Amino acid sequence: MYDSGSLQSQAYNTIKEQILSKSLDSDLLYSETRLAKELGISRTPLREALQCLSQDGYITIIPSRGFKIRRLDKETMRESIEVRCAIEGFCVHLAASLRGDERFTTLLKEMEESLKRQKAALTSDNFPASFTEEDHQFHMLLVHFARNSEFDHLFQRLLYMIHLTTANALTVTGRTQATLEEHENFYQQLKDGNTDQAYQVLIAHLMMPLGMNLI
Repeated sequence: MYDSGSLQSQAYNTIKEQILSKSLDSDLLYSETRLAKELGISRTPLREALQCLSQDGYITIIPSRGFKIRRLDKETMRESIEVRCAIEGFCVHLAASLRGDERFTTLLKEMEESLKRQKAALTSDNFPASFTEEDHQFHMLLVHFARNSEFDHLFQRLLYMIHLTTANALTVTGRTQATLEEHENFYQQLKDGNTDQAYQVLIAHLMMPLGMNLI
């Protein structure tokens, strides 16, 4: 027997995986009752899982009807990117202010390791998913550096939209290699103490999808 919390966690992870793998259709309205039956659980833990998925930006709950998978549109993409610019841009200056601190040294080391994994992902059997995941991890290193729970929460809330934006952008020829090069440039500028240049590289990198006519 599983308790409600365990069932909620299982349902959350199962539905999240179905969303990320595109097993669920963003054009359809999904029934809470039907999904509970398919997953073999009661509606209570499913409803709790759906609330968490809604809070994390994966779905939109339609009261008394069900839920739909969130879709990426121009306005949502613009808003999510602008929030990222605000958070990550602040984190650049915070990191630079702690240059010489052990935390800063650790950040650089972790970014360097991430860059190595990004290069390896280019030829991975799981490309582009492996590169997309490492792209996210690279940026999350910067966000987590701030040790700000609100930043972490906002970034988690944006993660699905970030995933969709990144996945769409990487379908453009040459964009994956350019992304890696931008990450490397940002890392080098931050490492060399060129704070303003690091900030400008980061913002240009984050804003890039808005000029690519992805939607």
